[in-house]
Amino acid sequence: MGGKLLWTPGKERVARHPMTAFAAMAGARESLEFADYEALHRWSVDNRSAFWGAVWDFCGVAGERGETILAEGDSMREDRFFPDARLNFAENLLGRPQSGDAIVFRGEDKVQRRVNWAELTDLVSRLAQAFRAEGVVAGDRIAAMMPNMPETVAAMLACASIGAVWSSCSPDFGERGVLDRFGQIEPKLFVTVDGYYYAGKAIEIADKLVPITAELRPLRTIVVPYLGQAEAIASKVSNGVALDAFLAPFAPAKIAFERLPCAHPLYILFSSGTTGIPKCIVHSAGGTLLQHLKELRLHCGAGPDSRVFYFTTCGWMMWNWLVSALATGATLLLYDGSPFHPDPNVIFDYVAQEKATFFGTSAKFIDTARKHGLTPIETHDLSAVEMLASTGSPLSPESFDYVYAGIKSDVHLASVSGGTDIVSCFVLGVPWRPVYEGEIQGPGLGMAVDVWDAAGMPVRGEKGDLVCTKAFPAMPVCFWNDPTGERYQNAYFDQFPGVWCHGDFAEWTEHGGIIIHGRSDATLNPQGVRIGTAEIYNIVEQMDEVQEAICIGQPWDDDVRVVLFVRLADGVALTEDLTRRIKSGIRAGASPRHVPAKVLQVADIPRTKSGKIVELAVREVVEGREVKNKEALANPEALHEFAGRKELAS
Repeated sequence: MGGKLLWTPGKERVARHPMTAFAAMAGARESLEFADYEALHRWSVDNRSAFWGAVWDFCGVAGERGETILAEGDSMREDRFFPDARLNFAENLLGRPQSGDAIVFRGEDKVQRRVNWAELTDLVSRLAQAFRAEGVVAGDRIAAMMPNMPETVAAMLACASIGAVWSSCSPDFGERGVLDRFGQIEPKLFVTVDGYYYAGKAIEIADKLVPITAELRPLRTIVVPYLGQAEAIASKVSNGVALDAFLAPFAPAKIAFERLPCAHPLYILFSSGTTGIPKCIVHSAGGTLLQHLKELRLHCGAGPDSRVFYFTTCGWMMWNWLVSALATGATLLLYDGSPFHPDPNVIFDYVAQEKATFFGTSAKFIDTARKHGLTPIETHDLSAVEMLASTGSPLSPESFDYVYAGIKSDVHLASVSGGTDIVSCFVLGVPWRPVYEGEIQGPGLGMAVDVWDAAGMPVRGEKGDLVCTKAFPAMPVCFWNDPTGERYQNAYFDQFPGVWCHGDFAEWTEHGGIIIHGRSDATLNPQGVRIGTAEIYNIVEQMDEVQEAICIGQPWDDDVRVVLFVRLADGVALTEDLTRRIKSGIRAGASPRHVPAKVLQVADIPRTKSGKIVELAVREVVEGREVKNKEALANPEALHEFAGRKELAS
């Protein structure tokens, strides 16, 4: 299958893209010519040592590379990239001094700031000295509960400069959600904020900071000013100190970057954790750096003239990805708060005013903008935007169309998919290829991606599990507190022994692209046929009456029946006529097997903090089981809508 053609890159754009320069360099080294992306990709996975060595050199990684690029083991988990290398992540992000802005920050309509490269470096230097004075050494953990603001970036870089391990979440997390995460990793320091803004309101967080810090018991809690209450908050929390006082003894000096092995831990990220305590996923400095440079430089074209924006919070891996753009010399455009305050166009205003060259957001944002009737193609100057990326959930075909009709007609639209598990992408935008409606353009360079059926056989033209058959640098180092590696093994390698199974339900297209049909563990199996939930959402959520939907499979009569819950537009009720039209639309647009046995109305749909709907949590509630970690949800109260529904008893 394949969607309609929406956009084709021009010859001039392709000629000046970094991927083209990289292919020329790699081709000259290998005495090869790459006729198309398929050839370049095939070489990158068949010759991983040559490929990743070329990425290191092309992107100018600072550090000692060592003689060996890939030491192959007996399995994916045992392969080691750059085992002799020594590098520092922060050195690579700060090592390309530029003039002008390093970071531009907007906190809704409350705060506007600019931080140039020298100011950022000075702040990192002072933070690093202060961290060292507290006894922080390589391998220690620093946890942060912070908005997406410049101080968060600087604190992470200071942490990484020492070789300490950074872990962050956003300040809207509840007390239990923070402790379920950071309590596992025992941070030496805790960086937080005196509050934040959302939808025009100042949100104070002292009431939860006091019990959080009392249980974490960090050597020091550093309180960053945002609402102007840092000193007052610092006096209430465990071992608190306001940022200004914390930095006062230290003047800017040359940063001492600790060069450590490629596999040295950099980040601890957390699974969404709605079915149990979140997994602590440890990512390496070298693997993260190489993977992000490959994606940002080669796939996204980022460089010193780029201005990179991604709408994200510090609890989502896209924040870690965004920050790495500093390693290309790009300017970061940070935004914190509601994406629709003070009016629905605020993100488009920011992107236009700051002349963003890269605009990243979620599929949900694009769909919401479409439903709001926003037409920035008519109201905003987005001429600087060359690439628009979408992730978080599958981008519907209708949203693909909306981007070109309502946002910008000449833009490289890249739907991407990967995740927290690899802090990067398996499949993403390809600057040499056209964009087709509903399709992710292709697998990332160096990523041996395929789609397999249940028997472990590659399939074309049908749905299966997204797998990766060869190791890559951004595989997690380990899970925290998993000494035998059993949890790591169970998470990725159980279904197909020795092969990474990512948990996405996917399909190759006739163009060599990929469609993600949802999570494998949320697929529906009526009459033994696997159905992706995204196939249903793509149809239902195009109806004006439906704001959003969530569906599950409910065990019924020795089979599974599809149950669809819908949140309707204001003032709309779920009548028999609307139910009939929903079912007939699904039947016509998908298949009879996709048609739900039940369609039920709810007032809200539960989501994680990063905006992903949680089918598994809804299924647990419907089947009468406890959701073990409601703190992972942005709106846990929404789960009550699904409990004890009489309609599901017949």
